[in-house]
Amino acid sequence: MIPDLDPATDLSLTRILAAPRALIWECWTSPAHIPHFFIPAPHRVTAVDIDLRIGGRFNTTFDVEGQVMDNCGVFLEIVPGERLVFTDAYSEGWKPAPDPFMTALLLLSDAPGGGTVYTAIARHRNAESRQSHEEMGFHDGWGTVATQLETYAMTLMASRRG
Repeated sequence: MIPDLDPATDLSLTRILAAPRALIWECWTSPAHIPHFFIPAPHRVTAVDIDLRIGGRFNTTFDVEGQVMDNCGVFLEIVPGERLVFTDAYSEGWKPAPDPFMTALLLLSDAPGGGTVYTAIARHRNAESRQSHEEMGFHDGWGTVATQLETYAMTLMASRRG
């Protein structure tokens, strides 16, 4: 179920991915998989630290054109196979972030034919942050991530079959 969206503060992207929901969930919750899709190429994820529990860390480090970017956050809600909510408003131990950017909601459900209905929602604290994220390329960036996720998950499926 998609929560009510506030057009002033929320951005949303929904796609049908060919990979099954259990595999998409695995990709999002396993540190070994995150570097393969989590940021649009050619940028890279160089480190991932996940403690998959409410209040547990979801920390990533990116290399964006030679610049290192650390992103620290926590999980707010985990419904295995269905819903993953994380934010950069806090770091582990519920320490408030000085300048939080967003809360992300990932919603997964079964699509006809064995695929996954994949919805990513970015909730922002105000309209200005939302607008900034949209202008940074939310739809293109998160769309690229969804495509990379699908491609990577399909390679995992093929390697597991073979």
